[in-house]
Amino acid sequence: MRINFLGIPVDSFTMDETINIIDEAIEAKKQINHVVINAGKVVLMQKDNDLYNSVVSCDIINADGQSIVWASRFLGKHLPGRVAGIDLMQQLVHLAALRQYKCFFFGAKDEVLKRVVSIYITKYGPSIIGGYRNGYFTEEEEPEIANQIALSESQLLFVAIPSPQKENFLFTYRDILSTVNFTMGVGGSFDVVAGITKRAPNWMQRLGMEWFFRFMQEPKRMWRRYLIGNSKFIWLVIKEKLRIS
Repeated sequence: MRINFLGIPVDSFTMDETINIIDEAIEAKKQINHVVINAGKVVLMQKDNDLYNSVVSCDIINADGQSIVWASRFLGKHLPGRVAGIDLMQQLVHLAALRQYKCFFFGAKDEVLKRVVSIYITKYGPSIIGGYRNGYFTEEEEPEIANQIALSESQLLFVAIPSPQKENFLFTYRDILSTVNFTMGVGGSFDVVAGITKRAPNWMQRLGMEWFFRFMQEPKRMWRRYLIGNSKFIWLVIKEKLRIS
């Protein structure tokens, strides 16, 4: 079931439901394009039509941020909870190991990417790796990268480059990537897996304060995204509440 959140369709799935749908699709050799939204992405989508089209074209759209869950309930919609992108990726890599699927990891700095690959090889064995490529490239190199991924025989693709580049890359090259059963943008998840970025404690995640924990780690880089972006998000929600009241 989907809800309409500020003009964006969002799936009302739990984490387990999301994983089961993905698992069944891969088993059936179907393709699922996945995306998560948070407050910042919702704000960007109000003015970026390319990003909006890339997101709403996806087969599964999960709420990554707790702010989306709370705001949806404030607007009279129901979401059972967040499906955090980093948690979903970790569980899907584990699923891939159990099902003998291959994963392609695309994004981040070379040293971070190699650390991620090394961690997963140590935990699950080398057969889980279908391929990997860092996130530094020119627009002219994009078709070559998409073909590299398509030829890797990977069932799952995790893309760790910033928004809106990752959503637009997956949308633009969706036909070339049709050999991959599952595609997902994972933002800064590789940095978390590699231990470069610390994740907020569980209690902060439950309180919806994960963004603040990230802000405290990199205030100079994150202040605009979180402080200004979150304010714009709150205003969008308030305007919608006034409109439907």
